[in-house]
Parts: sequence; structure tokens; C-alpha cells
Amino acid sequence: MLNALQVFTTVVVGVMVGVEFAVAFVVNRILDALPDDSNQLGRAHGGRMLGAVMPVWYIGSLVLVAIWAVADRGHSGAGLVVTAAALLVVSVIMSVLLLVPINNRGKTWTPDNRPADWRRQMNRWDRYHYARVAVIIAAFALLAAALA
Repeated sequence: MLNALQVFTTVVVGVMVGVEFAVAFVVNRILDALPDDSNQLGRAHGGRMLGAVMPVWYIGSLVLVAIWAVADRGHSGAGLVVTAAALLVVSVIMSVLLLVPINNRGKTWTPDNRPADWRRQMNRWDRYHYARVAVIIAAFALLAAALA
């Protein structure tokens, strides 16, 4: 049963990492190549769509890793799982304090009501997102190492 939990958790976190990596290095680059109105509308739609899904995914991943850490305490690799859990906590804190406030503003913008500095705010969100992606990649790598 523990092995199934470990594999399932690693897959869930890995897919989350893949989605966030794709947002950072593929989707946002595509949107940035579009004219301002299309770029901003695409980011607003993405903010609404992913803003509804990702909180559940982040918290769910953290819960799964925490269950793994408790179930596997005392075994080899447990320290890696605990460290991965700590990194996921950092990613949730980063999300709530840094990314969500910008996303909550950006998802309501239209070409008619967006602020003059909307691009600067989106660039700030991107920088925070790169850091968050690095944190969750590290958590995923630790889980993969603990599984091995």
C-alpha cells in the first residue's frame, strides 16, 4: 500500500510540475508573442482557469507528501520526503503571498479596464512563478530520489 501511495504521490506532483513548467516556459511565451489585447486576455483566462484548479492541486500534493512522510518515517529516504514536503509548504506560501494577489487582479482585467502597468505586473508574476517552479522541481526530484 505504501508503494502505491509513493508512486501516486510522485506522479501527482510530477504532473503539477509539468503544468507549471509549461505555463512558465511555453504558454506565457506564446501569449507574450501575441498583441497586447490578446496577450492580456489570454493571461486573464489562464488566471481564472488555473487559479481555480492549482490551489487544490498544490494542497492535495502537500497532503499526499505529508501522508507519505508519516507512513514512511524511520525508513531510508524519509528525510528526502520531509524536505520535499517543506519545499511544497514554501511553494504554497509563495503562491499565497506573492502570486495569488497578482493573479486575482489580472484575472479580472480586460482591454478596457487593465491598468497602465499591467505588463510590469505580469512580468513580476512571471519572476515569482519561475522561483516557484524551481522550488517544486526540487520537491519532485527529492520525491523521485526517495522512491528510488
